Amino acid sequence: MTLRIAFQMDPMETLNITGDSSFALMLSAQSRGYTLYHYLAPDLTWEGERLYTMAYPVTVRREHGNHFTAGEPVILDLGRDVDVIMMRQDPPFDLSYITATHLLERIQGETLIANDPASVRNAPEKLFVLDYARFMPPTMITRSLGAARKFLAEHGEIVLKPLHGNGGKAIFKIGKDGANLASLIEVFNTAYVEPHMVQAFVPTVVKGDKRIVLVDGVIAGAVNRIPGKGEIRSNLAVGGTAAKTELTAREIEICEALGPELKKRGLIFVGIDVIGGEWLTEINVTSPTGIVAIDKFNGTDTCAMIWNAIEARLKG
Repeated sequence: MTLRIAFQMDPMETLNITGDSSFALMLSAQSRGYTLYHYLAPDLTWEGERLYTMAYPVTVRREHGNHFTAGEPVILDLGRDVDVIMMRQDPPFDLSYITATHLLERIQGETLIANDPASVRNAPEKLFVLDYARFMPPTMITRSLGAARKFLAEHGEIVLKPLHGNGGKAIFKIGKDGANLASLIEVFNTAYVEPHMVQAFVPTVVKGDKRIVLVDGVIAGAVNRIPGKGEIRSNLAVGGTAAKTELTAREIEICEALGPELKKRGLIFVGIDVIGGEWLTEINVTSPTGIVAIDKFNGTDTCAMIWNAIEARLKG
């Protein structure tokens, strides 16, 4: 199948091609003979019941410092000129992100969008996961210092993090004495208009925070992300180390519970995070990562799984 793929993502020159999942998807798509375009979310334009963007035809190569070539810009009618849109820009999940999902949703009957924009909008990572609270560590969503203090007293050690944060940024562990809790809640309440996530600290995080990728609801693979020395954060972007891993029975149970709903919602490429082999903390749907490390350790081809799933949906 020959497809025209438009990637809505961050600037091409900013990609770290060593481990970037979007770049891996582009390489894989190109190897299949697909035509690739790249554009930025702010370039979306709605006029006359059509959605347009200025985009660049691109070719990619695994060559540091020279990993892409962009052709002359073209105006694309995203409902007519492409077959698939890959919505892969990184968070923050802000009003700009939400607006892009509303615009893309208007052409869903014409073009396949992965992941489904309405589902992305309605399933932010740290809120969608509340549907599966039975698999989560004790969790509170609040702006209240009093509520956070009560939660700390109940659970001993807690973690405070932004509700719409990403990449392991601004995650704080608070000990039993509650030192800095009041100050952190004050800072968070000043920095964010939304409430914040408070969770019981899971000590087994020192053994890793597993990223499990599901493709159209089916397990594709996993990688364990081990925190650096003196850290509780395991994200590779903040110094975590990737390691080969296997899934526990509990993790398989979690994936089997999520899989049908992910498929139903059109969430084709999803990454979930599980601590200690049993505690689900996030369901990442905006721009999940991890497939390069997973394929490196397991000898798999997750990109091929994703494109196969997309082709299957296009064939109906």
